[in-house]
Amino acid sequence: MRFTSGHKEKEAYTEEELVKLCRQGDNEARKQLYERYGGRLFAICMRYVGNRDEAEDVLHDGFLKLFASFDKFDWKGEGSLPAWMGRVMANEALQYLRNKKQNALDQSVEFDDAPQVADVPDVQEVSRIPHEVLMRFIEELPDGYRTVFNLYVFEKKSHIEIAEILGIKQKSSSSQLTRAKALLMAKIKDWQKREM
Repeated sequence: MRFTSGHKEKEAYTEEELVKLCRQGDNEARKQLYERYGGRLFAICMRYVGNRDEAEDVLHDGFLKLFASFDKFDWKGEGSLPAWMGRVMANEALQYLRNKKQNALDQSVEFDDAPQVADVPDVQEVSRIPHEVLMRFIEELPDGYRTVFNLYVFEKKSHIEIAEILGIKQKSSSSQLTRAKALLMAKIKDWQKREM
């Protein structure tokens, strides 16, 4: 496979070649890595952080961490590189949220009026909502709810693991997930009334 960069035609590296060359500090490989996976990794950052400017900062810091960590990565076949990068980027986003001064994980009091139980819309109707709209709804969740939701739904973490990762109680993780789902369902219902 070939792609055009400037006036020269460059060979696109395989995933395995990218790993080897990035480990050696090859700038062309780093550029291809960023071009190939940057969009997917930015989506992970947005899912956690919810703010474009902050997500760009997390993406930048995450790529610096990736480039510095290639010696620790063990390539295990096609797909192992993007999976590893996704985990590193999710961890970078979590670290960013931990360091953020207004970390909402312990400030869920202001969202106490959030419904406790989700009014679940019809599954077939939800499947008709565009993916971008659903991702935007997730991004709009308060930081704490969004973080717990992402860890539980996308990273497949248990409430015990989430509590350990975030330094919160297991009950708090469960409560924030319930409220996140309730807020998402309310957004979905509202969208359905307007659009369907």
